[in-house]
Amino acid sequence: MLKLKRISEIFGMKVFTNAGDFFGSVEDAEIINNRIYGWKIKPTKDSYLTKAIGGAKGVIVPHKLVDAVGDIMIISKTAIPSSSPEEMEALKEIAEE
Repeated sequence: MLKLKRISEIFGMKVFTNAGDFFGSVEDAEIINNRIYGWKIKPTKDSYLTKAIGGAKGVIVPHKLVDAVGDIMIISKTAIPSSSPEEMEALKEIAEE
């Protein structure tokens, strides 16, 4: 049976990759035309995202990269940002919007 969740129940939820890495926690939802476009994930202490983006406020993970939502959110490992300086700067700009 499919269990529906309210968006408000997802805020603050821990996010893990499908490889088992702790990624961060859900801060906000990006909604376009009454559909969820993506999730703003903020870095938290000891998360992979903190190590990957440093001082940025977070990243936007497209909803299509979400594998499952239950007690935690599981995202595809392809959502992990690369470590190239140009791509990291682009991610910081997106997160600050």
